[in-house]
Amino acid sequence: MSELLFRTDAYLRLCTATVTAVDEQGLQFDRTVFYPNGGGQPGDSGQLLRQDGSTVVISNTVKGATADAVLHLPAEGSSLPQVGEEVTLVLDWDRRYAHMRYHTALHLLCKVVAAPVTGGQVAADKARLDFAVEMDALDKEAIEAGLNALVAAAQPVTARWVDEAELDANPELVKTMSVSPPRGTGTVRLIEVTGTDLQPCGGTHVHNTAEVGRLVVQKIRSEGKQNKRIIIAFAS
Repeated sequence: MSELLFRTDAYLRLCTATVTAVDEQGLQFDRTVFYPNGGGQPGDSGQLLRQDGSTVVISNTVKGATADAVLHLPAEGSSLPQVGEEVTLVLDWDRRYAHMRYHTALHLLCKVVAAPVTGGQVAADKARLDFAVEMDALDKEAIEAGLNALVAAAQPVTARWVDEAELDANPELVKTMSVSPPRGTGTVRLIEVTGTDLQPCGGTHVHNTAEVGRLVVQKIRSEGKQNKRIIIAFAS
């Protein structure tokens, strides 16, 4: 098990940690700022700094066998640390922050397009959501204007934990048809964009919609009879 520091403070860029496991699956630590791939958000990359001055590149981060297990994948050929060694984990912050801005933007897109979400993906240069909706119900200019109005509203983005029973009593909070919120611990994390969106989400987000920045709708395309994909990006 690892203390997942990104759950309480997504803005932490580094942390000291103790190595708890080293094997072919990856490196594990007693605490980490690295988000593992999941929920449409890519795993973090960055560096591991050792006390002897050497550096190990972390190329990706994925989930382990349990809810609190995080596997940090070193670049091929790296000289690996030993169990019990104290190291410093440093994020590729520019990449992570782009993920945070885009993940928050997708919550805004859920508000602008009032339809069930069938899938989604965040990257460092764009993001997309798929909706169960007819193509003629989607207007590119209107969606873009709606997104940027929510960005300009500068609404706070906050997280809180609720009992699984509360989520069961309010199934409308789950807006993604293809991905269920993680369960088994007794509580579920909700992300709220004040006055705009409330839904379970385990990803990382910015503190205020103003941080997202101006957005453009790059493309709207069909991915099936009632599955339409909206791709957004930061305005240049």
